[in-house]
Amino acid sequence: MGASSNLRERYFAVRARTEELAAPLSPEDQVVQSMPDCSPTKWHRAHTTWFFEEFVLGPHSEGYEAVDASYRYLFNSYYEAVGARQPRPRRGMITRPSVDDVAEYRRLVDKSMDALLSVAATLPQLDALVVLGTHHEEQHQELLLMDAKHLLYQNPRRPAYVEDRAAHAAATSVPTLDWIRVDAGLARVGHSGSDFAFDNEGPQHQVWLDDFAIADRLVTAGEWQQFIDDDGYRTAGLWLSEGWATVQAEGWEAPLYWDLSGAEPTIFTLHGSVPINPAEPVVHVSYFEADAFARWAGYRLPTEAEWEVAARLVEPPPLSEPGVFHPRASHVDGWLSEVWQWTASPYTAYPGFRPAPGAVGEYNGKFMVNQQVLRGGCIATPPGHTRLTYRNFFPAAARWAFGGLRLAHDA
Repeated sequence: MGASSNLRERYFAVRARTEELAAPLSPEDQVVQSMPDCSPTKWHRAHTTWFFEEFVLGPHSEGYEAVDASYRYLFNSYYEAVGARQPRPRRGMITRPSVDDVAEYRRLVDKSMDALLSVAATLPQLDALVVLGTHHEEQHQELLLMDAKHLLYQNPRRPAYVEDRAAHAAATSVPTLDWIRVDAGLARVGHSGSDFAFDNEGPQHQVWLDDFAIADRLVTAGEWQQFIDDDGYRTAGLWLSEGWATVQAEGWEAPLYWDLSGAEPTIFTLHGSVPINPAEPVVHVSYFEADAFARWAGYRLPTEAEWEVAARLVEPPPLSEPGVFHPRASHVDGWLSEVWQWTASPYTAYPGFRPAPGAVGEYNGKFMVNQQVLRGGCIATPPGHTRLTYRNFFPAAARWAFGGLRLAHDA
């Protein structure tokens, strides 16, 4: 009995979307990177292919031979159990294999995966690895867009990833901020059931929450402009100590990609530079900035448990739309679709968490230090990839991700 047709279809649909996202970028764009935290598009395409070769084809396809033995070094990301790897800040120095070589690598691995998924006996371990690999590739689809945006921003011509600016409608009125109130009590958070989730989303467990309220919409760019106008970036008392030191060292005066030098403020987007719409959700702010803004506004950031419990009361639908690459004013109430939302929670293990054995167990647990949790999803998140239990995480100073915020307070 062959692997389920649904799994095979999912595999090839995810692989095709990666190629669609890479298509607007020239070969020159695909081979360079803009900062140590970013990776070239070519590397994303190769690494997600290497994942299937390393963890699926190698152990489960009898007689399989790697396409190129050097790829195990070049395209391993952080799996210590697999072996040495190209240092992350130097991924942009991998000029060979070429973009065409990587395309051929993807074709050959896809051919082998097609054969495996068509005739292999269904094994729970194999199926689980393929499903994990597809979700892993969806994560890299989002990273590909974040990294490409940062790369294109380095060009003084500010080239667009795609020219269509239909997503940038005229400013609309912002809904009055209202609050979702939640009574104190025990709540269950985290993933349970048979649907896919990453290992860091479980186990489900109980938490005690005091009375709290959480905003029914995201903080907007117009509200952020008020923070700037009120000297928010110059008022040390609003900032955590490390955040204030970062503001001083980096010279932050506004969110990343904002340009306040002209008569009309603009923001660089994947659609190019456009006027800032004050009604759209603010994006590309760090945890340090989100925390300072919340303090300036007289509120705080929600914990990740508060966010999840409140989101379950709202039951927000995912609103991802193909071709939209910038947060929309019309979706300022979005929970899963516009911007990842910083929380007050440090990224750490849930009670009872145990990483899987072997190299695959290095997926999330090893990063549980010096990072903050974000919840929700963003316009770069692939359709169907979001969940209310999803735990994204970045260092507190990271701004290149699609990060925004919603406010909370003690009720």
